[in-house]
Amino acid sequence: MPLDPALADRIAASVAHGFAEQVAHTQALVRFGSTRGAEHAIQDFVLGAFRARGYATERFAIDAAAIVGHPGGARVADGHSEAPIVAGLHRPRGAGGRSLILQAHVDVVPPGPLDLWTHPPFDPVIDGDWLYGRGAADMKAGHAANLFALDALRRIGLQPAAAVTILSVVEEESTGNGALAAHLHGYRADAVLIPEPMDEALVRANTGVLWFTVEVRGRPVHVRAMGAGANAIDATYRVIGALRELEGSWNADRAGRPHFSDVAHPINLNVGRIEGGDWNSSVPAWCRARAGIERDPAADAPPRVTFDGFFAEGYVLEPGSEAEGVLAAAHRRATGAELTGIMAPCYLDTRVHALYEQVPALCYGPASENIHGFDERVSLRSVQRITTAMALFVAEWCGTERLEAGG
Repeated sequence: MPLDPALADRIAASVAHGFAEQVAHTQALVRFGSTRGAEHAIQDFVLGAFRARGYATERFAIDAAAIVGHPGGARVADGHSEAPIVAGLHRPRGAGGRSLILQAHVDVVPPGPLDLWTHPPFDPVIDGDWLYGRGAADMKAGHAANLFALDALRRIGLQPAAAVTILSVVEEESTGNGALAAHLHGYRADAVLIPEPMDEALVRANTGVLWFTVEVRGRPVHVRAMGAGANAIDATYRVIGALRELEGSWNADRAGRPHFSDVAHPINLNVGRIEGGDWNSSVPAWCRARAGIERDPAADAPPRVTFDGFFAEGYVLEPGSEAEGVLAAAHRRATGAELTGIMAPCYLDTRVHALYEQVPALCYGPASENIHGFDERVSLRSVQRITTAMALFVAEWCGTERLEAGG
């Protein structure tokens, strides 16, 4: 049943009333330098925020054996985060409505050279409409929105009439194993909403992502006899060239593929790290290139390939689900515009729920700039709009009931 207009207005006003607190909470999240492996402190903070609101909570470790045994799991290698997954659990008094998972990740990518930032990356500066900081957009603003969309209902004496689970995961930027761990732990719902920074659009399709390392061996000699050696770094560039040709052929094959055919370059090869050699005046004997492809070349020995990160399929969100219809109506009411769909050429945790649970997995979030780059920033006006849409979505999808006495 469509949401009563008077209730929708009360919810929107409640989001606005609590928005200053929401911004402050987002800034608190940004202050944690929660790069891979360093997410323990922020997860403690998140657990405290859930408990302060009276939610039942759970904190659990990623089960490496279960991950490795799953077809969508990535290798649990050195550097994999050991931080826990945190869940906040709302359980209604009755059994009405439809259940929901609200999910976000706390891990962020490294900030890079600090001198290239206008403000320190973990100093959440506000300038006009923009909140700056590493992770401000990807995706701590969305993480806060999950919590404050529910707060907006509580502020007017309501709560969801169905079960809602708030998941705070790690490893989204490296393997996707955090979301998969929550799935393997048993968390399920009738729909999932993940507010990644998608410029107020809904992700309709998502590419698969594969991370790998290529190691090339050469033959070291003194630089004076360079022609007698085999330069592993030169050979690695030839390998990269061959991979570029493969990337080109995959993109050329996009014709006729729904959601991808109209995108100029849906498949992207990124060479993210390269290292090699031992001495400036020696022909390098080794070189490693770490790459990801979202969707071979000469040396003394064939290149060795190791898969050491994402091993994730893409997904398509088929149109027409009831959950999408409810989100479209909520978005229209919150923004005055129609909800549009986009293809996202990157990894998204929604793949876990779409592929392995076969439920509507909605990725929808605020407008932002420079994610993974310098001066990452998120639009606060957009955050308020999408939080309003999310609160309206929760109210209609889950239904509402009065808070328990004292709640």
